[in-house]
Amino acid sequence: MSASRLQKVNAGDVPPRQQEMPFAVVEGEPQFNVPKDLYIPPDALEIFLDAFEGPLDLLLYLIKRQNLDILNIPLAKITAQYIEYIGLMQELKLELAAEYLVMAAMLAEIKSRMLLPRQAEEDEESEDPRAELIRRLQEYERFKQAAEDIHGLPQLGRDVYQTQVEVLDKHVEHSPPDLDLRELLLALKDVLQRADMFTRHQISRDSLSLRERMSRVLEKINPGAFTDFTDLFDITEGREGVVVTFMAILELLKQYLIEMVQTEDFGPIHVKAAGGSHAPE
Repeated sequence: MSASRLQKVNAGDVPPRQQEMPFAVVEGEPQFNVPKDLYIPPDALEIFLDAFEGPLDLLLYLIKRQNLDILNIPLAKITAQYIEYIGLMQELKLELAAEYLVMAAMLAEIKSRMLLPRQAEEDEESEDPRAELIRRLQEYERFKQAAEDIHGLPQLGRDVYQTQVEVLDKHVEHSPPDLDLRELLLALKDVLQRADMFTRHQISRDSLSLRERMSRVLEKINPGAFTDFTDLFDITEGREGVVVTFMAILELLKQYLIEMVQTEDFGPIHVKAAGGSHAPE
C-alpha cells in the first residue's frame, strides 16, 4: 500500500469535529475572540424584578415580605426601608412620582409624632398616628385582592374564545309516502266490504265532521308505535262513516301529520304519527 493511500485511510478514521461558532458577526466578518478594548457601560443592562403601582403597593410589599402585622407596623423599620428603596430608584436614574415623595414625608411625620412624648390625658383622647395609614393599607389590600380575583376569571380572547357558526337555511322537502295508491284503495275496499255487513236501517243520520274525524284518528294513533290501518275505521258507522274516516286520513297525510308504511307487497298497512322512529315488525 502506498504512503498517500495510507494517509487517506488514517484520515478517514478520525471522527469529524464541529467548527467553533463565532460569538458575533461584525460587518460580515465572524468574531471568535472578545476584543480587549471592548467597553460595556455599567448601565447597559438593568433587570427589574419588582414593579410597584404606587407608594401603597410598595409599603404593602415591604410589610408582607417580612411577615409583619399590618395592624402593628414597626414604623421606624418600614420607613428606613422605604427611604432606602427610593434612594435606589434615584441611583438607577428612574423618575420618581410625586406620590412616592409624599408618602415618604407622611412616614417621616408619623414617625416623629410617635417619638414625641405625650401626656397621659392626651394618650387616652388621641388616636394612634398610624391609624389613617393602616386604614389606607387595608383598603388598598382589599381592592388589590379583588383585582387579582377578577384577573383570574376566564376572559374572552385570553382563556375562552367565541365561536361563530354560519347556519344555512335548509328547505326540507317532504316526499309523498312510499305507498302505492292502488294498495290504499284495496285496503279501503276491504273496509267497505266489512262495513256493508253491519249496514242497518237508520231513520235519521247524524252529520259527520271531517275535522272531528281527523281528531278522532289522531287519538287512535299511538305516537310511539304503529297502528293497523283497518283499526282506524269503525265499521259500525256504515259506508258514510268509513268514507269520512278515509277522507280524514287523506287530509292528515296531506298535512304531514301521519305516515303510512307497508313492509311487503299486499301486506298490512300501518299508520304512525309523523316523526316516529319505530318500524313495525
